[in-house]
This record gives sequence, C-alpha cells and structure tokens, in this order.
Amino acid sequence: MSDPSSVPVRRRRTGYLAFFLSGICAISSGVVVSVLQEHYALPYGLTGTLLSCMSTGNLLAAFLAGVLPGKIGLKKTILLLGTGYCVGYAMMGLGGWALLLAAAFFLVGLAKGSVLNVCTILVGDNTPERTRGMNTMHSFYACGALLCPFLVTAALRGGDLAPMFVLSALGALLWLTFAAAPVGSASEKKAGGQTNWSFLRSSRFWLLTALLFCQNGAETSVTGWLVTYFKDCGILSAAISPYTVTVLWGVTMVMRLVLAFVFPPKNAYRAMVWMGLGCSIFYCGLMLAKSQVPALLLLALFSLSIAGMNPTAVAAAGRMTSVTSMGVMLPAAGLGAIVMPWLIGLVAEHSGIAAGMAVNLIPCVGMLVFALLVKQTAKKEKVMA
Repeated sequence: MSDPSSVPVRRRRTGYLAFFLSGICAISSGVVVSVLQEHYALPYGLTGTLLSCMSTGNLLAAFLAGVLPGKIGLKKTILLLGTGYCVGYAMMGLGGWALLLAAAFFLVGLAKGSVLNVCTILVGDNTPERTRGMNTMHSFYACGALLCPFLVTAALRGGDLAPMFVLSALGALLWLTFAAAPVGSASEKKAGGQTNWSFLRSSRFWLLTALLFCQNGAETSVTGWLVTYFKDCGILSAAISPYTVTVLWGVTMVMRLVLAFVFPPKNAYRAMVWMGLGCSIFYCGLMLAKSQVPALLLLALFSLSIAGMNPTAVAAAGRMTSVTSMGVMLPAAGLGAIVMPWLIGLVAEHSGIAAGMAVNLIPCVGMLVFALLVKQTAKKEKVMA
C-alpha cells in the first residue's frame, strides 16, 4: 500500500507536470495557426474565427471543470475534457475544412481551460504555502511556453503538419499523467458531492475576479499585439520583434520562481498593489519608448511586474478556492483576454496602432485599483473576524 502522506505530494507534482505540458500545447496554438494558414491557404477572417473558437472552448471548459466534478468527480472530469489537446491537434493535421478546424481549436481551448482549473486545485489544495505553490505552478507553464517555439520549429523539419501530430502526442502524455495520478481535491471529499456556492456572496471574490480580468486583458494584449506594434512603429526590426515573446515569457518564468523560492511575498495584498503600480508605470514608459534598448528594458520591467499577479491573486482567494469557485472566477476573468485584444484592434483600425496599444493602459491601471480595493476589503474582513 502507498503511504497516504505521499498523496498530496503526488497531486502537487501532477499539477506541475500537467501545467508544463499544457504550456507547450496551449502557447503552440499561436504558432500552429500561422502554419495552418499558410499550408491550407486560409483567409484572415477564418483564422480569426479559429482563435475565437479556442477562446470559447477555454471559457466553457473553466465553467464545466467547476460544475462537473460535483456530478461525476474530478478525475472523470479532467479525463473527459483533457482529451482536447490530443484530439484537437490530430484533427488539425487531417484536413483544412473550416468546420473541422473550428472544432479542433474549440477542443484545444477546452483542454486549456480544464487543465488550468484542475491544476489550480491540485496544487492549491496540496501545498503548504499557497502563494509559493501557485507561482511555482505558473513557472512550469512559462517554461513550457518558452520551449514551444523550438519544439514546433524542430517538428517542421518533418513537414508542415508534423507539429500537429507531435503536439497531439504531448496531449496524450498529459492525459496519461492525469490518468495515473490520485486526482481528487480535499474540498470535493469534504463537501460530500454537494456544491458550495457561498463564495458568490463574497465581495473579495468578485474584486479578485475583476483584478484577474484586467490582468488577463493586459497580458494577452501585450503577447498578442506587441510584435505588430514594434514592427509597425519601427521600434524593432522584423527579425528582432518576434523575440519579444521570448523576453516576456523568460522574465515571467524567472520572476515567478523568485517569488516562489527567494522572496515570497509576506503580504499577498500589498504585493498585488505594488505589482499593479509597476504594471501601470512600466507600460506607460513602454508606450513612450521609441528605440530598441529602452523598449526591451521596459518590456522586461513590465513582465517582472505582471508575472506574479495571477498566481498571487488566485492564492489570495484562500478558502474560497474550489473547483466550483474556479469554474466561475477563471471564465469571468478570461473574458478580459477576449475583450481587450479586440478593443485594441478596433481602436488601431481607426486611429493607428499606437492609439490602440495605449488603450491597454486601462487594464493596467485597473489592476492597481482593484488590488487596492481587495487589500481594503481583506483588512475589513480581518477586523470583523
């Protein structure tokens, strides 16, 4: 018989490994969509639709991963929804039909959202220090994101469609990781199958959700639009601009590891305020930068500021963290990743890319505002307790 005390460790390690593999599979979708566009001669409108299908699957998965465990259990839920990477990427290599590709990207989004939700529970419920655990988990994701361009580039030597089947194999490995692990949260067992919705009455829960909405919007807008902004404004050359993603994810991974093991925040609420302030100041400076060195330096500083916001905010939810609460918080917060990039594109189309990118200051300042409100709310709750 296995030692019961080793179960939390195995669950935590499962969360780390699964999130690392998810980082490779999820971030690779941005590279894969450009390969598919060229290979199948897809119009830009269809390409945008495919990305929207993935975002839709991501949001729906986060909700389903919060509701289904109360009906069929956590393990069956992730084994069902987690097939998306394996099946979705395999479908992309089978043909260029619009409906087939739309379904494939939807399945990839379904896997992305469900893995995020379940890994958050596996690590959050089975780590002695929640903030450290969340930052470590997200560092694994960032490490996977860093590796994905190299993996896709190497796979392309076998043909345009080879990366899809390599990623499908990694998706199968992720599924086997969950299948072999003792997946199941302590909160799920204590609830006896009953869904606890009490978190909906917490103002702190909704303020944290709003903060994560801003964080998702700001981070996704930078990763999605910054390369185009740098090239179109002549700040970086076309050859150097793509490496801004490497700078962003590299600094993000380092900062999350620092927060986890070197300088863990003693007060999560105060830390989020400083992160929000840093994001606002450094993004403003980034928009004012007109040459290569200041632009890359300010991008690195912005990445340092935003790196710990998501894991720290999720950790700050504390006792409210459950598969159900994450099924509400993560989809609601994920809307920011859809709204802000779309809004930037809309403004850029009418007023130029510089004006469009300036709009991203809104969620940056929003992170600071909501961090201050969360800090004040937590202080009141502590006094009342």
